[in-house]
Amino acid sequence: MRIIRGKYGRRRFDVPTNISARPTTDFARENIFNVLENLIDFDGKTALDLFAGTGAITFELLSRECAEVTAVEKATTQYNFIRKVAQQLNVANLRLIKGDVFRFLDSGATPFDFIFADPPYDMPDFASVPGKILGSKLVKPGTLVVVEHSRNHDFSQLPGFFEHRVYGSVNFSLFRVGE
Repeated sequence: MRIIRGKYGRRRFDVPTNISARPTTDFARENIFNVLENLIDFDGKTALDLFAGTGAITFELLSRECAEVTAVEKATTQYNFIRKVAQQLNVANLRLIKGDVFRFLDSGATPFDFIFADPPYDMPDFASVPGKILGSKLVKPGTLVVVEHSRNHDFSQLPGFFEHRVYGSVNFSLFRVGE
């Protein structure tokens, strides 16, 4: 895993071979962050990484000076990898939660400035994820939400949808919660 830009930019970490996550490719991650940097100044913002996987998005957000990043990951191997990388980087502003994203969505009360979600593509309730995020208390007016998905999904009818990006086989739907 490579952190692309920011204060931890160009740092590389060996992902365990037994990890079950499907990490966002460097190509897709670099391109979506190029778009996002024109939409939001991450410096000082709060961010949430749902289905954090290897933590690649989490560490990009931390590297770009988010005030605090919350990462939610259920799988033990991925959770431990994120914790290990955070320790190596001596990160103090990461809130790492080992748990179920849907429970977190239901119980979360503090809104974020930016939310990224990369659910497993084969997850049975995949299509419900963007709506659950947008309907949660984790969003506030102005929150930018990005959902990574396969080409099999079209979320353009959901409230706040404003852009769809494709990088290879990776699709991103972008939402801005109403002001």
